[in-house]
Amino acid sequence: MTQTIQQQLIHHIKQAVKTLFDGDLPEGQITLQETRKEFEGQLTAVIFPITRFSRKSPEATGEAIGQYLMQHLPEITSFNTIKGFLNISLSDTYWATLFTTHISAEGFGRLPSNGRKLLVEYSSPNTNKPLHLGHIRNNLLGYSVAEILKASGYEVTKANLVNDRGIHICKSMLAWQRWGNGETPEGSGMKGDHLVGKYYVLFDQAYKKEIDALKAAGQSEEEAKKNAPLIRDAQELLRRWEAGDPEVITLWKTMNGWVYQGFEETYQRLGVDFDQYYYESDTYLLGKDLIKEGLDKGVFYRKEDQSVWIDLTADGLDEKLVLRGDGTSVYITQDLGTAQLKYDDFGVDESIYVVGNEQDYHFKVLFLILKKLGKSWADGLFHLSYGMVDLPSGKMKSREGTVVDADDLMDEMEDTARKRTEELGKTEGLAATEKAHLYHIIGMGALKYFLLKVEPKKRLLFDPNESIDFQGHTGPFIQYTHARIKSVLTKGDYGSQSIIELLTVLAPAERDLIQLLGNYPAVIESAAREFSPAQLANYIYDVAKQYNKFYHEESILKAEDGNVRDFRMNLSAATARVIADGMKLLGIEVPERM
Repeated sequence: MTQTIQQQLIHHIKQAVKTLFDGDLPEGQITLQETRKEFEGQLTAVIFPITRFSRKSPEATGEAIGQYLMQHLPEITSFNTIKGFLNISLSDTYWATLFTTHISAEGFGRLPSNGRKLLVEYSSPNTNKPLHLGHIRNNLLGYSVAEILKASGYEVTKANLVNDRGIHICKSMLAWQRWGNGETPEGSGMKGDHLVGKYYVLFDQAYKKEIDALKAAGQSEEEAKKNAPLIRDAQELLRRWEAGDPEVITLWKTMNGWVYQGFEETYQRLGVDFDQYYYESDTYLLGKDLIKEGLDKGVFYRKEDQSVWIDLTADGLDEKLVLRGDGTSVYITQDLGTAQLKYDDFGVDESIYVVGNEQDYHFKVLFLILKKLGKSWADGLFHLSYGMVDLPSGKMKSREGTVVDADDLMDEMEDTARKRTEELGKTEGLAATEKAHLYHIIGMGALKYFLLKVEPKKRLLFDPNESIDFQGHTGPFIQYTHARIKSVLTKGDYGSQSIIELLTVLAPAERDLIQLLGNYPAVIESAAREFSPAQLANYIYDVAKQYNKFYHEESILKAEDGNVRDFRMNLSAATARVIADGMKLLGIEVPERM
């Protein structure tokens, strides 16, 4: 496999230290970075670690290393040393060759299989209400991380653990029994998830009234919450469900069916998918065998009331209940069993849980228990924790006036995209169906890019209007750049023509664009390693910015030299491929024209 110029530089710097200063500098201590724009050069070596061998100033050390590299690497045309930094300039022929032999090739950026299996679990909705803004960030993160990992050489399974049982489901079921009058999604014209969510809200409203009435009669709030007739009836419904009551099971299956159909519509519109579904109704009894195993190993202990616990205080955590005294599961019991089930099903090397940061403690406990149980695969578990998404107050209302649901948000995004696009006159010559598709991909692109360009751990403020800007750090700016490139290629009658002649002189904007495009495989690798779509999102924005700089500074179609024209057409085509491919890994479609 051919070494990159970075690998060659590291090798020769190590050799230079050995030859010039009789020192053995580990390659891991040699740092290369891109040269800052205010200095001449494209790659910079950090000299400070070498001065302990040279016993000279950083400037003198850099000068000696630079001279050595000039003698051994013909790609280097010049160098300069600024304090402890050696800035290296590479020949235009090197950059042009890099472009023609690697960057312009189809499939550039995708890494070969590494033979490792990985599972990404995301979405994890409750079946008592529609997906909301928080779910959108979760789904986009999970989907994009999975796609980036695939591009990085992993075999990836996308999983969705659906929370389809429990008291919250019974609340919607009870409300529908009381006040539904047989209402269905077909009869009401509502999506199934919205219809079930409507009854969850009705339950909550009636429950609060009962609590207020009991408090007025002298009960404390805690007593009132326990004694309200509605909650007692919901708990009885849950008991009947767990006992397998046919009437309750039938209603549960019917209402969950409505929700699944609604979820699927939302998932398709959002552009996310799954390879495997798990359902809490199938997994909630799992984990009890692990509890028995842990008791036998002395990992857990039993209290007098027969409840089972684990003491994690020595690990800086607390004591944790893992099985109730009556033998029923708690949440972590199920999660232990589901973790084992996922490993048994897929034998993955790593398993990623995309879950909000309010569950940070839960996953610390879960992973630690699995390690104490001696599960060899527990070291491969990772919680991809993310922050909440806030909206500017008053920007958007939900049906209940509280949480913004995903469908409402997507409606608003597409409508804003339509208004903004029409204002800018970017729809001339498009048929009605083409316009509708364009508004969809711009609206979704704006939403997805805005949420993915921020590192997952950070809480973010999402402003729908700010996200749809064709000039800023936004998805639509990148989409518009792609459409601009496609327009150039169409006008130039581009047809993947081969480069006639290797250029030996490049314009600075060309060289900078080639260097940036050359980083694409490393960006994918880093984004996969860090589970960070933000790294890829920000890189694609830099590519779009650099292309626009190149577009404005250099003539493409009117270049006087035919070879230069062809080279720039190929450079444009390769840029479009990297933008389209990178955006696809984020789940974002790019238009051919705007």
